[in-house]
Amino acid sequence: MDTTTINLRDIKELRLARHWSQEQLAEMSGLSVRTIQRIENGENAGLESLKSLAAVFEIDLVDSDKNEEIDQARKEEEYVQNVKGLYKLTAVAVFSLLFPLFTGFKDSEWSVFGWMLLSWVVILGVYSINSFDLFGEDWKQKIIRKKFKKK
Repeated sequence: MDTTTINLRDIKELRLARHWSQEQLAEMSGLSVRTIQRIENGENAGLESLKSLAAVFEIDLVDSDKNEEIDQARKEEEYVQNVKGLYKLTAVAVFSLLFPLFTGFKDSEWSVFGWMLLSWVVILGVYSINSFDLFGEDWKQKIIRKKFKKK
């Protein structure tokens, strides 16, 4: 199979370049003529239809709309996992800090508790910065625009 990728909207151009009718493409791909018409008009195509067309044209098909949906879903899932991780890490921090409070402190142990608290604050801060991309590409572009007065 050729490694060329195309957009679904280019199906008609590929078909016409081969001088095929919609009926011929439907017969070769095992799809109905109506399905070919819908795909050429940019309507949604099922995975099996895409596979059939890819086999007929000997190419990999790319649907930019579906790729955007997949990317958005991936970003949403990553964000949810990051929030979930932050909640878990916060719970561990709280429980690890509450345990010494309930077991009782001597005056000399308060400094140890302070260092533990500071450590957890730093850990949670670093996790948040990395997980939520607080200093990512958007921040970088904003700083560049501000420094060089770009719009």
